[in-house]
Amino acid sequence: MKNLNAMTEQSNPGTILYERFMPAGPAVRVRRTSDDGQHPVVAVLEVDRRASSPRASRGVGSPPPLLLVEGRTDDDVLDQLRPHADNDAVLSRLMVEKGYR
Repeated sequence: MKNLNAMTEQSNPGTILYERFMPAGPAVRVRRTSDDGQHPVVAVLEVDRRASSPRASRGVGSPPPLLLVEGRTDDDVLDQLRPHADNDAVLSRLMVEKGYR
């Protein structure tokens, strides 16, 4: 699992493999960034704090990734990132470590 520091802005935003909303409104996503059929499959864990605001409708760019993983399939990368995506305390710690919060 790799940590990333850069903001990602892509013309192809990728496929969302998992999404949930935190109680305060941000969306937690696992998003595949590799093209369909490309191997290894690359995915990121991100928290979109714009999800509950009027800025969400603009849809420009992607939030900075908290983690990046590679795997053989979508299920492989989802298995790696889902435990982090489901744990608000882990997400909060990652955001603090990255300086996003």
